[in-house]
Amino acid sequence: MTDATQSQPARSYVWGPLSAFGLAIAAITAVADQALKFWLLYDFELANRGSVAVVPYVDLVLTWNTGISYGLFQQQGPVGTWALFAFKVAAIVFLWVWLTRSPSRLTAGALGLIIGGAIGNAIDRFTYGAVVDFVLFHVQIGGKPFSWYVFNLADVAIVAGVAALLYDSLLGVPAAKAP
Repeated sequence: MTDATQSQPARSYVWGPLSAFGLAIAAITAVADQALKFWLLYDFELANRGSVAVVPYVDLVLTWNTGISYGLFQQQGPVGTWALFAFKVAAIVFLWVWLTRSPSRLTAGALGLIIGGAIGNAIDRFTYGAVVDFVLFHVQIGGKPFSWYVFNLADVAIVAGVAALLYDSLLGVPAAKAP
């Protein structure tokens, strides 16, 4: 008697059918993020310019985020900085394993965006001890100013990836079931 699980090939935690696609998205995301940050820091010299209005509701403002999203868990010492870096590496490994088992190009692309954004921010944390944030969204509502947190291209990629995963899980085409 044969067991049904013996006839199924073992699934790899390292590489899957859509890994190359997800890896390409992650690489493009991380490179674009780092290139933009490099340009803003060293060519445009954003630190010397202060606040630069792009449009009436978006400014470029250099900030160094030593915490995580929304500036939570700010870390000033090396132990906290390395702990956040280690957490980010663990998250990237978890997301990569998920990517290797990705059922669709949408899921693989979304995970690639998240991984690329996480790598871009991890490079900052490793290089500078903090994440380079530079986009400030602000509006006036009823005469009162409202400012969103300062973010970067990697953050945009992470949010877009999460939105795509939510779309795929709620409204995406269900994967075909094996017989």
